[in-house]
Amino acid sequence: MKISTRGRYALRVMVDMAEHDNGMHIPLKDIVARQSISQKYIEGIMTDLSKAGLVDGLHGKGGGYRLKRAPDMYSVGDILRVTEGDLAPIACLEKNAPVCDKMSECRTLPMWKKFYDLINGYFDGIKLSDLMTKEATENNYII
Repeated sequence: MKISTRGRYALRVMVDMAEHDNGMHIPLKDIVARQSISQKYIEGIMTDLSKAGLVDGLHGKGGGYRLKRAPDMYSVGDILRVTEGDLAPIACLEKNAPVCDKMSECRTLPMWKKFYDLINGYFDGIKLSDLMTKEATENNYII
Protein backbone atom coordinates (compact mmCIF):
# COMPACT_ATOMS: atom_id res chain seq x y z
CA MET A 1 0.00 0.00 0.00
CA LYS A 2 1.25 3.44 -0.89
CA ILE A 3 -0.40 6.69 0.21
CA SER A 4 -0.61 9.14 -2.68
CA THR A 5 0.56 12.73 -2.74
CA ARG A 6 -3.12 13.70 -2.57
CA GLY A 7 -3.53 11.85 0.72
CA ARG A 8 -0.37 13.31 2.21
CA TYR A 9 -1.32 16.83 1.14
CA ALA A 10 -4.84 16.42 2.53
CA LEU A 11 -3.33 15.59 5.92
CA ARG A 12 -0.99 18.59 5.72
CA VAL A 13 -3.88 20.89 4.83
CA MET A 14 -6.07 19.56 7.64
CA VAL A 15 -3.25 19.98 10.18
CA ASP A 16 -2.64 23.51 8.89
CA MET A 17 -6.32 24.37 9.27
CA ALA A 18 -6.39 22.92 12.78
CA GLU A 19 -3.30 24.87 13.82
CA HIS A 20 -4.65 28.15 12.43
CA ASP A 21 -8.25 27.74 13.54
CA ASN A 22 -9.66 30.93 15.00
CA GLY A 23 -13.31 30.13 14.35
CA MET A 24 -13.25 31.97 11.02
CA HIS A 25 -12.87 30.59 7.52
CA ILE A 26 -9.23 30.43 6.46
CA PRO A 27 -8.53 31.84 3.00
CA LEU A 28 -7.20 29.19 0.66
CA LYS A 29 -4.36 31.49 -0.39
CA ASP A 30 -3.08 31.47 3.20
CA ILE A 31 -2.99 27.66 3.28
CA VAL A 32 -1.32 27.61 -0.15
CA ALA A 33 1.38 30.02 1.05
CA ARG A 34 2.11 28.08 4.24
CA GLN A 35 2.10 24.65 2.62
CA SER A 36 3.75 25.50 -0.73
CA ILE A 37 1.21 23.42 -2.64
CA SER A 38 -0.39 24.71 -5.82
CA GLN A 39 -3.78 26.33 -5.31
CA LYS A 40 -5.34 24.24 -8.09
CA TYR A 41 -4.19 21.02 -6.41
CA ILE A 42 -5.48 22.11 -3.00
CA GLU A 43 -8.81 23.19 -4.51
CA GLY A 44 -9.40 19.62 -5.68
CA ILE A 45 -8.54 18.24 -2.26
CA MET A 46 -10.78 20.78 -0.53
CA THR A 47 -13.68 19.85 -2.82
CA ASP A 48 -13.33 16.21 -1.74
CA LEU A 49 -12.99 17.11 1.95
CA SER A 50 -16.00 19.41 1.72
CA LYS A 51 -18.19 16.81 -0.04
CA ALA A 52 -17.21 14.30 2.65
CA GLY A 53 -18.35 16.74 5.36
CA LEU A 54 -14.92 17.21 6.93
CA VAL A 55 -14.60 20.92 6.14
CA ASP A 56 -16.94 23.81 5.55
CA GLY A 57 -16.29 26.06 2.56
CA LEU A 58 -17.48 29.62 2.03
CA HIS A 59 -17.10 31.53 -1.25
CA GLY A 60 -16.67 35.27 -1.60
CA LYS A 61 -15.38 37.94 0.75
CA GLY A 62 -14.42 36.45 4.10
CA GLY A 63 -14.52 33.04 2.48
CA GLY A 64 -12.23 30.10 2.77
CA TYR A 65 -12.38 26.83 4.66
CA ARG A 66 -12.63 25.70 8.24
CA LEU A 67 -12.89 22.41 10.07
CA LYS A 68 -16.41 21.26 10.90
CA ARG A 69 -15.30 19.53 14.11
CA ALA A 70 -12.61 19.80 16.73
CA PRO A 71 -9.24 18.34 15.64
CA ASP A 72 -9.55 15.46 18.10
CA MET A 73 -12.75 14.37 16.32
CA TYR A 74 -10.91 13.54 13.06
CA SER A 75 -8.81 10.46 12.58
CA VAL A 76 -6.07 10.17 9.99
CA GLY A 77 -8.06 7.20 8.66
CA ASP A 78 -11.11 9.43 8.08
CA ILE A 79 -9.04 11.82 6.00
CA LEU A 80 -7.12 9.18 4.06
CA ARG A 81 -10.29 7.29 3.13
CA VAL A 82 -11.61 10.49 1.52
CA THR A 83 -8.54 10.92 -0.67
CA GLU A 84 -7.36 7.34 -1.08
CA GLY A 85 -10.63 5.43 -0.99
CA ASP A 86 -10.70 2.13 0.85
CA LEU A 87 -7.36 1.34 2.49
CA ALA A 88 -7.72 -2.36 1.67
CA PRO A 89 -4.42 -3.95 0.63
CA ILE A 90 -6.16 -6.34 -1.79
CA ALA A 91 -9.23 -5.95 -3.99
CA CYS A 92 -11.30 -8.70 -2.35
CA LEU A 93 -11.31 -6.79 0.96
CA GLU A 94 -12.56 -3.54 -0.53
CA LYS A 95 -16.03 -2.37 0.42
CA ASN A 96 -18.68 -3.83 -1.92
CA ALA A 97 -16.12 -6.08 -3.61
CA PRO A 98 -17.60 -9.03 -5.48
CA VAL A 99 -17.38 -12.25 -3.52
CA CYS A 100 -14.33 -14.22 -4.57
CA ASP A 101 -15.04 -17.86 -5.38
CA LYS A 102 -11.70 -18.79 -3.78
CA MET A 103 -12.42 -17.00 -0.50
CA SER A 104 -13.28 -20.12 1.49
CA GLU A 105 -10.05 -21.87 0.52
CA CYS A 106 -7.69 -18.89 0.28
CA ARG A 107 -4.68 -19.52 2.52
CA THR A 108 -3.54 -15.90 2.41
CA LEU A 109 -6.87 -14.14 3.11
CA PRO A 110 -6.54 -14.27 6.93
CA MET A 111 -3.13 -12.61 6.64
CA TRP A 112 -4.53 -9.85 4.41
CA LYS A 113 -7.51 -9.32 6.74
CA LYS A 114 -5.18 -8.94 9.70
CA PHE A 115 -3.01 -6.48 7.77
CA TYR A 116 -6.13 -4.53 6.75
CA ASP A 117 -7.26 -4.38 10.38
CA LEU A 118 -3.79 -3.18 11.42
CA ILE A 119 -3.82 -0.43 8.78
CA ASN A 120 -7.26 0.82 9.78
CA GLY A 121 -6.56 0.49 13.49
CA TYR A 122 -3.31 2.40 13.17
CA PHE A 123 -4.67 5.28 11.08
CA ASP A 124 -7.94 5.47 13.03
CA GLY A 125 -5.94 5.63 16.25
CA ILE A 126 -4.15 8.83 15.24
CA LYS A 127 -6.21 11.99 15.63
CA LEU A 128 -5.63 15.22 13.76
CA SER A 129 -4.89 16.82 17.12
CA ASP A 130 -2.04 14.33 17.62
CA LEU A 131 -0.32 15.71 14.52
CA MET A 132 -0.50 19.27 15.81
CA THR A 133 2.10 18.74 18.52
CA LYS A 134 5.86 18.62 18.22
CA GLU A 135 5.80 15.26 19.99
CA ALA A 136 3.87 13.82 17.04
CA THR A 137 6.83 14.21 14.73
CA GLU A 138 9.11 12.85 17.42
CA ASN A 139 6.87 9.77 17.61
CA ASN A 140 7.41 9.18 13.87
CA TYR A 141 4.05 10.44 12.67
CA ILE A 142 5.39 11.64 9.36
CA ILE A 143 3.15 13.05 6.64
